[in-house]
Amino acid sequence: MDIQVKRKWMILGIVLLLVVAIAAGTADLWKNGASQNRKSGYVAVIRIDGPIYGGPDTDSLLNGGSGVTSEELMRQFQEARKDPEAKAILVRINSPGGSTGATQEIAEEMDKIRSSGKPIIISMGDMCASAGYWLASKGNYIFATPATITGSIGVYMDYTNVEDLMNKLGIKNEKIKSGAHKDILSMYRSMTGEERDMVQSMVDDIYNQFVQTVADGRKMDESKVRSIADGRILTGKQAQDLGLVDAMGNYYDALSYAASSGGIQGDGENIPVKVYGSGVSLKGLLSGEVKNLSGLFARAAADSFKESLLESSVPSMK
Repeated sequence: MDIQVKRKWMILGIVLLLVVAIAAGTADLWKNGASQNRKSGYVAVIRIDGPIYGGPDTDSLLNGGSGVTSEELMRQFQEARKDPEAKAILVRINSPGGSTGATQEIAEEMDKIRSSGKPIIISMGDMCASAGYWLASKGNYIFATPATITGSIGVYMDYTNVEDLMNKLGIKNEKIKSGAHKDILSMYRSMTGEERDMVQSMVDDIYNQFVQTVADGRKMDESKVRSIADGRILTGKQAQDLGLVDAMGNYYDALSYAASSGGIQGDGENIPVKVYGSGVSLKGLLSGEVKNLSGLFARAAADSFKESLLESSVPSMK
């Protein structure tokens, strides 16, 4: 595509973004005014959708990536904790699990919120398992639907061994290493007995941390948690019977409970909320849920302009 044409499309895109930003800003002002009239604050809503993994806050205008990063969620929880108008936090979780290290980073920010006196209410979606449940156990009260898939309290480390296949193909993998265990999870050889014990001790250590976290969060006896912490998955109803979930209810039931816990006025869909997140949808823009629109717009325009400059400096072959 001709560079001039690309620039025209870029300018058109920026103009459209500006129009949307103005509309959103108007809606935002209206919404903020309505919230101020209530003088009761709002529920901060934080969503955990997809796998949880370590990494930076993407902070892109229309982020549609799969999963959430620890830095992204830590930022959201920190903002909710410091926001005086956020009287309660509703965490909507729809996740199969993820990285233990990333989960512990996020959990620490949730602990800080609870220490500040703000209640955290958990709403489970289709799935809230493994690391997802680790975070759910940090809440003051947990809602799930009867068919929610949850539980899966456990830890594993996997690796692939293709040594036999390599031998059949006559391929050898050789490496120079600084220590006997530097390639402990190499796919080209089997682990020794000593190495397997090392890895097992790591898994056991993280597992014990998981069990203790659930026991503390749910105020359950550790032995009871261990009796069901064998990696099994549970329905929301089964989890409630075992003490891992407090009540059956959907997102709006959890929202109402969060509002009540934070002393916020409103009922049903009229409860004032502030939705956190780095991804920005058109619906979110038009509903006024996105804050700092000028910053988002400026970053989007800068990214588009930078992309245009980069493209103009690269020779094209047509």
